[in-house]
Amino acid sequence: MMTAIRAAEWGDPSVLRAERLPRPSPGPGQALVEVKAAGVNFFDTQLRSGLYKFGGLPLVFGNEGAGIVLAAGEGTAVTVGARVAWVGVPGSYASHVLAPADKLVVLPEALDFADAAAGLFQGMTAHYLAFSVGQLGPGKSCLVHSASGGVGLLLCQMAAMRGARVIGSLSDLAKSAPAEAAGADPVLSYLAEDFVDRVKAQIDGVGVDVVYDAVGLQTFEKSLAVLKRRGLLALYGEASGLVPPFDVRTLADHGSLMLTRTGLKDFMATPEEYRMRAGDVLAWLADGQLKLHAVTRFPLGQAAEAHRALESRRTSGKILLIPETLAAP
Repeated sequence: MMTAIRAAEWGDPSVLRAERLPRPSPGPGQALVEVKAAGVNFFDTQLRSGLYKFGGLPLVFGNEGAGIVLAAGEGTAVTVGARVAWVGVPGSYASHVLAPADKLVVLPEALDFADAAAGLFQGMTAHYLAFSVGQLGPGKSCLVHSASGGVGLLLCQMAAMRGARVIGSLSDLAKSAPAEAAGADPVLSYLAEDFVDRVKAQIDGVGVDVVYDAVGLQTFEKSLAVLKRRGLLALYGEASGLVPPFDVRTLADHGSLMLTRTGLKDFMATPEEYRMRAGDVLAWLADGQLKLHAVTRFPLGQAAEAHRALESRRTSGKILLIPETLAAP
């Protein structure tokens, strides 16, 4: 048997329940993994609420984590006992998960399970944004909303790696220290101030080349206004709500702007691309080029409380679920 966090209906965090389920056996191309740490992503809360409805109910939540391979089916290259991490494996809020073997990436020896689970999904998101969306480099500038969040902290570091000027924005300046440590300068509040004029003043009055926006509704219009001519708004989430339909001629009015709504799945569309991004992120975490500024752990059985903490923005950085037998600090 295994323990999994499952919901039988869409709704608030209380729909998440720990249940005992049969432990599966791997078939061809699959591996059974003992989960040591499962990542919690803001998308999980949106899925749970019913904003997005992918998959039928009842549904075991989670798509990311790290653990040890217990068994492998025929035709798999992964070995029993391997320390691995993954992204895009449904059902990861569990003590065990059945994973496609080609989604499992072997961990560097210097990297532990918690850091791998905390960094991989959001690191791969930051990777495609910094390296494949927007032409960042020396002389370029970007505004990173939610700069103290899990993706934001890693994105600030990767944008700085590329030589770009990084400005951060937060809902609450009390959480500015991690963003500053990640390379954002200055850090401002998108709720407490009109950030357009202040950001433009930092970049010779013309605005930034790229805005990375996972906030959505609360920041969208000002994100357009803060871009320089032919700038790019990369929307990759809607934490504050969905952006309503708008007249695309607005993009021309603001200076022939470009707008994209991205998703990680399209930037790990092939096994080679998946392993390239995962390999970079895990290697940079292992050698210290990338730093995780905050990791909050909850026992697996407290998945509902972890969702409440994430939705209330009480935390910065990454939230992990740890199966109870492994929940020691």
